[in-house]
Amino acid sequence: MIAEVLFVLAGHSSSLFPTDHTIHPAFAPLLHPGEEQCLESLGQIALRYRKVKDACTNLARPSSRYVSALCATLNQILKEGYEVLVVETEAKVLQRDSSLVASGSFVPLSSLRAVFAEWDAPLASLETLVDELQAQEHWAPGPLIDLLLTRSQTGIHRVSAIYNRLSEAVQRGWIAQLQALLIHGTLSPNDPLADKSYVLLEGAVPSCVTHQARDSITYVGRAIGTVKAAKWEKQFPQDLAREHTKLLNSVLPQDQYAFDRIIADVRTAVSEWLWLNVLTHKDVDDAVESLANYFLLRNGEFALSLIREIERLKLSRLTARSVPSTMIREQDLHLALLRASLGTTAQQDPSLAHLHFRLPAGPIRPLLPSLAAAGTKDLSSSLSQPAEATSFDDLLLGTPLVLTYSVTWPLDLFLHASDLQTYAVLFSYLSALRKTHTRVHACWTALSNAQRARRRWTGLGEGGTMEDLEVRKQLLRCGWGVVREMSWFLDTLLGYVMTDVVDVEFRRMKALLLGRPVGALGRQMTGSGVPAESASAAPFGVSRSTSGINAAHSANTNISSSATPPLDFTTLRSIHTTYLERLLTGSLLANPALTNIIRMILEVCERFAAQVERWGGDVLPALLFEGSLAAGAQKVGDMVAERYTIVDEIDETLQTLLQAFYEQLSLSTTLQPFSAAADATKSMLHNTSMANTTGFHTFVRAKRGKRLEGDEEVRRHVERLLLRLDFNGAFSNPRKKRRAGQGAQGSEDILKQGGLA
Repeated sequence: MIAEVLFVLAGHSSSLFPTDHTIHPAFAPLLHPGEEQCLESLGQIALRYRKVKDACTNLARPSSRYVSALCATLNQILKEGYEVLVVETEAKVLQRDSSLVASGSFVPLSSLRAVFAEWDAPLASLETLVDELQAQEHWAPGPLIDLLLTRSQTGIHRVSAIYNRLSEAVQRGWIAQLQALLIHGTLSPNDPLADKSYVLLEGAVPSCVTHQARDSITYVGRAIGTVKAAKWEKQFPQDLAREHTKLLNSVLPQDQYAFDRIIADVRTAVSEWLWLNVLTHKDVDDAVESLANYFLLRNGEFALSLIREIERLKLSRLTARSVPSTMIREQDLHLALLRASLGTTAQQDPSLAHLHFRLPAGPIRPLLPSLAAAGTKDLSSSLSQPAEATSFDDLLLGTPLVLTYSVTWPLDLFLHASDLQTYAVLFSYLSALRKTHTRVHACWTALSNAQRARRRWTGLGEGGTMEDLEVRKQLLRCGWGVVREMSWFLDTLLGYVMTDVVDVEFRRMKALLLGRPVGALGRQMTGSGVPAESASAAPFGVSRSTSGINAAHSANTNISSSATPPLDFTTLRSIHTTYLERLLTGSLLANPALTNIIRMILEVCERFAAQVERWGGDVLPALLFEGSLAAGAQKVGDMVAERYTIVDEIDETLQTLLQAFYEQLSLSTTLQPFSAAADATKSMLHNTSMANTTGFHTFVRAKRGKRLEGDEEVRRHVERLLLRLDFNGAFSNPRKKRRAGQGAQGSEDILKQGGLA
């Protein structure tokens, strides 16, 4: 009987167990209950072993390479452990080993049961594993590795060791496919990790691989595969490929931190090689200059032309009669983009083809500017609480509008999606400032033309009867004061952003790319002369078509390249990331409280300009507009009083917002909000919601033993803006505000209001 039991344990069928692990009914009465239980336990172990072996044979035939690797490893584990144990047990029985054969004559079933007891839990767990594998037709490597790693988290050492060995075998097969992708840029026809565009397939990567590592895998695979498919003259060096192979063979995905570090090292090495052989310095220069011209509005004539074209598009849709022609679609905006380039330096710029407008909300019907006053907000409570991120993307068109830039290979190695998102945020902010600034200037022009036309008939006065002459005078002065305050603030803010932030930071980055010193650029004040070495560094802000110093620029580049080491890719990414961060911080977008106030100021300016436009371009009503016989019971001066109430309310709101802006800006410079806390080699996301509501954050890393020079430069930018805003003490010594009931004697002189008397 012992021979029959060992025969069953070896995986063969027997009449002792006709169906499953249950003893044959004819043989059961001959056994003691304890013996029967031991035999059934041994029969269950044999049944599970036979089921696992059969499942491995069935799964290994049509399945993927990963399931085949699992089955092969599982067969090896059973061969080295279980099958060897069966042979050794049989040898001990034949040799009458005293540890198993009692008195050298009989073998207790309990001893045999104890020998195979160590395989109870492993075979039970492996049985559930093969059942789960057979329940699904196809297994991707990611879910399969996740399943094995999850099952290895158990307190039973033997079970954990088996699953660890199985998961390592599957991970080795996955690493082999990863090596083919990262080193050779090839994809397997069976069970590939990525599609033809080198985007990782769903389930191709286990969950233990982080998001950063997945991005790096896609980045490196696409780069190597594209270089190989293009048959470049310089291919990826073999010695570097062998080094990367050795690194990938030394780690498994389950070791998350070591795997991330090696993938990051591979990405860095590939990026450095691409920067030296594929992505040239000229490509980066062209892309950076194009982005600055169109997203940062350094091409001023194109920016103004684009704003006028969008306004003309809105007007044409508002006056259209048929329903389809009243909608604004993305193709209409693209046509406006092309029309805006006519007659400007952007007309012949090939990078204009990369620009596209996107409407997240889909086609829209334009609306007239709202004349209703926005809900009054308690500024003190809103500033004391953390401010939410403020968006400016709906001020240009009236609905969210995003400017995108299509990036092709190999430029996408340098520009990431997060960088383009930051550029889009900057464009929305700067275009909103420029558009509102243009509207206020148009309002100023309309008021001036209306006053000239009126003075032809009224002489030096404002006309009207004796009872409303003084009120008309007050209304006109109040209106001129409001438009003067708006124009002054927007001139100051826009000049600061475009000159002290965008222009200075752009020239600073260009100097860093050329390896030239940037100390003079950082210390340069607005309106001061440009140092000779800074002026000759590069055509900063000058269009490529108008640059006339190519020879000098080439000579300077050769001199700098011979004096300084070549720029590596990591430093290039760090320079560009710091450049974007300094733009966000210097333009006040990193302070949600300030951007919230700026948004409210722009809305007030738009409301006033729309109100004046509705009134026919003048704050004063025409002399015959009221008090006539057709006006019914309307008394003389009612329309003037109504308009004065509206203008005075706008003036009070504007003064409150300007004072809050100055106080918040002053508070941001007196605190210590600067911090360095990001890896500049990684892509930077626009994260204003995480910023401090009372300060600015930069990601400039401090050198050892030195202070954060970048933070100090950004702080100096803000201090210059404070000096311009308070050049006449208007905020430090605020004037007495106008009230609707004040007379001409009680109102302050306009020269005193401007700090000139």
